[in-house]
Amino acid sequence: MVDLESEVPPLPPRYRFRDLLLGDQGWQNDDRVEVEFYMNENTFKERLKLFFIKNQRSSLRIRLLNFSLKLLSCLLYIIRVLLDDPSQQHGCKELIRGCSSQNNTSSKIDWSPIIWVNRSLPLWGLQVSVASISLLETTLLSYLSYKGNIWEQVVRIPFLLEIINAIPFIITIFWPALRNLFIPVFLNCWLAKHALENMINDLHRAIQRTQSAMFNQVLILISTLLCLIFTCICGIQHLERAGNKLTLFDSLYFCIVTFSTVGFGDVTPKIWPSKLLVVIMICVALVVLPIQFEQLAYLWMERQKSGGNYSRHRAQTEKHVVLCVSSLKIDLLMDFLNEFYAHPRLQDYYVVILCPTEMDVQVRRVLQIPMWSQRVIYLQGSALKDQDLLRAKMDDAEACFILSSRCEVDRPAADHQTILRAWAVKDFAPNCPLYVQILKPENKFHIKFADHVVCEEEFKYAMLALNCICPATSTLITLLVHTSRGQEGQQSPEQWQKMYGRCSGNEVYHINLEESVFFAEYEGKSFTYASFHAHKKFGVCLIGVRREDNKNILLNPGPRYIMSASDICFYINITKEENSAFKKQEQHRKNHLSRSFYHGPSRLPVHSIIASMGTVAIDLQDTGCRSPSAATLTLPSEAGKGGRRPSIAPVLELADSTALHTCDLLSDQSEDETTPSDEEVSNGLEYLKGYPPYSPYIGSSPTFCHLLHEKVPFCCLRLDKGCQHNYYEDAKAYGFKNKIIIVAAETAGNGLYNFIVPLRAYYRPKKELNPIVLLLDNPLDDLLRCGVTFAANMVVVDKESTMSAEEDYMADAKTIVNVQTLFRLFSSLSIITELTHPANMRFMQFRAKDCYSLALSKLEKKEREKGSNLAFMFRLPFAAGRVFSISMLDTLLYQSFVKDYMISITRLLLGLDTTPGSGFLCSMKITEDDLWIRTYARLYQKLCSSTGDIPIGIYRTESQKLTTSESQISISVEEWEDTKDNKEQFNYRSNHRNSTSSDQSDHPLLRRKSMQWARRLSRKVPRHSAKSAEKISQQRMNLYKRSERQELAELVKNRMKHLGLSTTGYDEMNDHHNTLSYILINPSPDTRLELNDVVYLIRPDPLSYVPNSATSRKSSFCNAIGQDTREETQL
Repeated sequence: MVDLESEVPPLPPRYRFRDLLLGDQGWQNDDRVEVEFYMNENTFKERLKLFFIKNQRSSLRIRLLNFSLKLLSCLLYIIRVLLDDPSQQHGCKELIRGCSSQNNTSSKIDWSPIIWVNRSLPLWGLQVSVASISLLETTLLSYLSYKGNIWEQVVRIPFLLEIINAIPFIITIFWPALRNLFIPVFLNCWLAKHALENMINDLHRAIQRTQSAMFNQVLILISTLLCLIFTCICGIQHLERAGNKLTLFDSLYFCIVTFSTVGFGDVTPKIWPSKLLVVIMICVALVVLPIQFEQLAYLWMERQKSGGNYSRHRAQTEKHVVLCVSSLKIDLLMDFLNEFYAHPRLQDYYVVILCPTEMDVQVRRVLQIPMWSQRVIYLQGSALKDQDLLRAKMDDAEACFILSSRCEVDRPAADHQTILRAWAVKDFAPNCPLYVQILKPENKFHIKFADHVVCEEEFKYAMLALNCICPATSTLITLLVHTSRGQEGQQSPEQWQKMYGRCSGNEVYHINLEESVFFAEYEGKSFTYASFHAHKKFGVCLIGVRREDNKNILLNPGPRYIMSASDICFYINITKEENSAFKKQEQHRKNHLSRSFYHGPSRLPVHSIIASMGTVAIDLQDTGCRSPSAATLTLPSEAGKGGRRPSIAPVLELADSTALHTCDLLSDQSEDETTPSDEEVSNGLEYLKGYPPYSPYIGSSPTFCHLLHEKVPFCCLRLDKGCQHNYYEDAKAYGFKNKIIIVAAETAGNGLYNFIVPLRAYYRPKKELNPIVLLLDNPLDDLLRCGVTFAANMVVVDKESTMSAEEDYMADAKTIVNVQTLFRLFSSLSIITELTHPANMRFMQFRAKDCYSLALSKLEKKEREKGSNLAFMFRLPFAAGRVFSISMLDTLLYQSFVKDYMISITRLLLGLDTTPGSGFLCSMKITEDDLWIRTYARLYQKLCSSTGDIPIGIYRTESQKLTTSESQISISVEEWEDTKDNKEQFNYRSNHRNSTSSDQSDHPLLRRKSMQWARRLSRKVPRHSAKSAEKISQQRMNLYKRSERQELAELVKNRMKHLGLSTTGYDEMNDHHNTLSYILINPSPDTRLELNDVVYLIRPDPLSYVPNSATSRKSSFCNAIGQDTREETQL
């Protein structure tokens, strides 16, 4: 038992309880071992290797020393040649005597000048020293690079050359007789070339720069060529010591003439060794140089594809922006360049394009144009790689534009790529301003850190919505964001094209009020007063302001807003104030204008107000202090029209608070909303105002809008299927008071939120709210059920499923064909759509034989040749606001680099953002009762003095005076039926039987009826000879030409009958091609108003007129629909 205990080993010290109390005193006897790492680096060889090879800076110094020694040895060789005299023989006498005896017996070549040279003692000492140092360094580096194979180090060409050039000098130290022995020291040039290549590599490693393959290849080529020439020069000169005794210059001349293939023949080698050397050098040159040139050409081509680098020196001394795209197309490039360089202050900027794909052929051709080749740099690379961002010098860039590929089929995936690019750029260059374009609104919150963001679907749906209530809003926005001088169409013979083109040059500019000539005199005046008088005096349209201490822009803040010196004014004009010259008009012109705006002394001052959304000529006499029941609306009397023109109240410098209080624009609406009509109650439509309870995506701007008090069940949202709550199955059965708006789309995406909200905004009158029908598929039956025959507008959203990256111009194919089909079936239907490419607008409402369309096509080509950015603006569908291109959002993003307020102003105009106190875009129509105003200047005064509205443009529709074309010949079905009845009374009984069997309801195709009628006419008795035959022939021709239109009409009517729909609301629709519409942005004050003109207005925020007292109806109403009711409301 004792033995067993003695055999058990004691516990280690760290496990003893005694050691836990008293401390570990047995650490010296512990079995643990201390390990030292990287001990191999402490050896002498590793330290030498670290100094000579591994360390970049010390290795660079060693290689620089080696390169200097090789160059010094070549220089000493040249000095020795210049000091040597070939006629004198030097060296060992016995060897010279032996060589002479052999020359006398064997050949005529005297080998002694070739073998022996004249080398002075100081020169020999220098060469021996250089050779010794070089040999020692080479031996040491070979030893440090030794890895087990000695022959691998020995047979290397640099080592062999070093042995040939260094060992003989070492031997001459111990054998002085060989001191004048020839040694080919000039071969050290190849060792210098090798040292230079290694030195450049170490240099790039030392300064942490990416090695340039192109630079290295050029360096290798130049050094190889120099070494070949130097070797040939020294070899020919030395060998010809026994022949022509050439100097170094003669040898240089001979080599240059020979290698350049000129070959004069005045200097030639005489002995066979020199001739052999020339042959060898030519062969080497023919083998080595083409290989070097091929590699250089290959690298040059690759460099052209990748784009090279943007140097750090240029980035620090020049200004540049970076454009990041996934694929660069010629249209995108030209839109960016033309819009970016349209601003004078950007002429010195450089554009660096960073794209992961290879440069397109068309893009390469454009970038070779001198105007762009000096300012645009293409780099092939990815924004996710720091190396490529460093090549583009992103950290020194003034801005970075990141664009999404809208032609991708998978648009969310394109957004994800854009988000990653934005994150990568922000991580690499946090101070670089970011301008990002994104497609889907639900992805916008990922890039909230960007300075400017444009979401395509937000702007697209908002413009489509506003086109339904303010015609051609998309055209208005497109013209405002494009850069133009207003020179388009000025050579056209048509007046509307001249006016339209000149007004298209208007853009939005900004200036500080105290520095402005336009607005400085209006400090302390109301906003409407400043806007009216600035337009009257200078022709500029003041649309908004921004306080110095506030970042929010206010569009038309109303007459209560008082202008201050520090305000930033935003105005519409052809050019900015800094580029304008001011000339004083004649005094009589001023007097004439002043007299035209003053009232006569006999007329009492009145307060005029626009009492409806559609007219401006209604005068409300003395409404400042009357009760609402006593206010009567009176039009100008007939005597007033015939005798004196009705007067317009002047625009007040400071707003009359009592008048504004009484003339509250929301008073009538609020009263109407608080007391709904019996018809609304019976239909169950109880509206209130509030914020939408649910947001479809993060980052959507909350908008105060019209809501239903109770949420509609989901089953009731299906228009074509009845449910337990209602049995309606078509739009007409619902009995909508207003015309519906149909939206044809593939999917109900989140972007539709931005289509609905502007149409339901709180400032839209409740009586003007249009029902919205979403059509996810558009066959003819569904179109008829949803009420296309009595729809106000039909919006066709671009079909994303047809987008293809292979041929991106075909992305609009499905949309164009669908719109063309709708246009042929329902020619009077107002169809609004958007396209990806502006060039495809020419296919909208396409007529192959329409003369006017062909004339517009020629005009577009002429404007494009002149360099216009808006060559497509004269296309009738675009001018009328029926179509727009979403590529205009790219221009909006480019404009924001110079005008950082453009995105904010555009969002306010489209209703995407609502700022308290900021106005909104709306429109009004000029009726016959409004023509007494006559001019745009008087309309401006009328609006500013009554409601505080600011007009910004006119949408005008004119008759299209054209010669009758094939598509304009019309004959109605009813006329044809009357003709048929009159002719049937002359037919025989058999023909009468045929006519009764060919009734309209039995045959859906009218072409068959026309053919039967033609056969009957050919068989009838010819009682009326010439006159009746001519009439019949004309009718037959009209029927033949109109057969296609009638077939389409019959097709639609038969489908409506089959679906049980009434055809009373459908008749053969008139074409729209006999009218044309266009926009006049900020027209001149003397522009005459015409009937049916639609005026664009920026109306003040109605809530800004709401008094703060608790007794106000609107205040109590707004409180009633506050936060407590938001969860109970639904769009």
